[in-house]
Amino acid sequence: MNLPTGKNALLYLKTLIETSSDGISIIDSTGKVQFWNSTAEKIYGIPYSDIKDQHISHFFKEEDLKLLEILETKAPVFNVYHQPRPDKHVLISSSPILDDDDAIIGAISIDQDITNIVKLNEKLTLTSAQLQKLKQNSHVTEYTGPFAEIKGSSSAIQKAKELALKVASTEATVLIQGESGVGKELFSQGIHDGSTRNNKPFIPVNCGAIPEALFESEFFGYEKGSFTGAHKEGKPGKIELAHQGTLFLDEIGILPLDMQAKLLRVLQEREVYRIGGSSAKNVDIRIIAATNADLKKMVQDGQFREDLYYRLNVVTLNIPPLRERKEDIPVLISTFIDEFAVKYKKLSPSLNKTALNLFISYEWPGNIRELRNVVERLIIFNDKKAIEAIHLADVFPVEARTVIPEGLAYDKAKLEKDRITEVLKTTHGNKSAAAKKLGISRVSLYKKLKDYQINLDFVQE
Repeated sequence: MNLPTGKNALLYLKTLIETSSDGISIIDSTGKVQFWNSTAEKIYGIPYSDIKDQHISHFFKEEDLKLLEILETKAPVFNVYHQPRPDKHVLISSSPILDDDDAIIGAISIDQDITNIVKLNEKLTLTSAQLQKLKQNSHVTEYTGPFAEIKGSSSAIQKAKELALKVASTEATVLIQGESGVGKELFSQGIHDGSTRNNKPFIPVNCGAIPEALFESEFFGYEKGSFTGAHKEGKPGKIELAHQGTLFLDEIGILPLDMQAKLLRVLQEREVYRIGGSSAKNVDIRIIAATNADLKKMVQDGQFREDLYYRLNVVTLNIPPLRERKEDIPVLISTFIDEFAVKYKKLSPSLNKTALNLFISYEWPGNIRELRNVVERLIIFNDKKAIEAIHLADVFPVEARTVIPEGLAYDKAKLEKDRITEVLKTTHGNKSAAAKKLGISRVSLYKKLKDYQINLDFVQE
């Protein structure tokens, strides 16, 4: 092909560059800009007069520049997604410019601006996730009301919700008992929402998060000038703030004994004195306390006041741990997937059957809080359309994770596991006899016991 030379060649090149609807930039071998068309000016907001003969890294971060990379690699790229700036998304095609001796003399980049397309896709993704959540919620048939945020239809959780609903309409003090992470604060909020105080303050206090030296000021507040560092106008305490509403005391078992005595006095006399104050302030509060400790044993050990225990323990609400309501795990996972898909602007992935089996087989010592955190991590780090067992390899502790094969292999593995367990029962745990019956070596049997995590507690050697 005969190409124009001299002045005409530059005119042809300039016309070609300006005719393109994409941004075109050319740098020399040192990284200085030689050509920069008007579309590039519009995309990046940089006039040609400002960038000409300037090193391109003066306007972009070096790690975000494909052109400089091309100078190093001499390898062209075509239609590669690139983000040269936080607010710009482009498809880039870039090639080195070589002389007759194959020496690099520069590089050219053609950038197609797809920023609007990317932003539109993000909006569609978010909208899709929100629609999925709305669609799911529109088909919810379980109880709706003050405890609607507590998901699940197992008999264990339904009994807890029914009792909570009954006590909500009363003024009774409630002691909520349950392991860490089971949702005690959600139940306390539901009790408040279902009460006649629902339009008054709900003041939660995590006793475990308050340094011992600050308990009194946090609970009772203080008058101005009470101590160095105090607010000049004084400060109401949590009890005072909860006037006519509900005071929720989480981790009540951590309260020091002297604070237990002062709290008991408030419950009996319905009045509070601020630190540095001489006059009582009347308070009308409902107390809901929660603990994961055995308060009755703490009373026996002298770690919790007996009179306060009986004052708080008017109605006891026991919240079941997640391992006792495993049938609720699928709906909880689905709820959290949709929640975090919306939060992180992603489509909600489906959950593979074998992955669900892993979720259900795990004992969840951290209960729903742990489950929620696991799902959040999966949404953050997994961009697949489905969550599979392999994606959980680093989620669960090794001792709690069985390698569960996929598809037909899963069914075969389950049958094999059941068969091994059955034979071990008939041989009373004698592994040599079991291996012989199964037609496998003792070594193979040990391996399968480990792979399937078969517990031998039910037999005697």
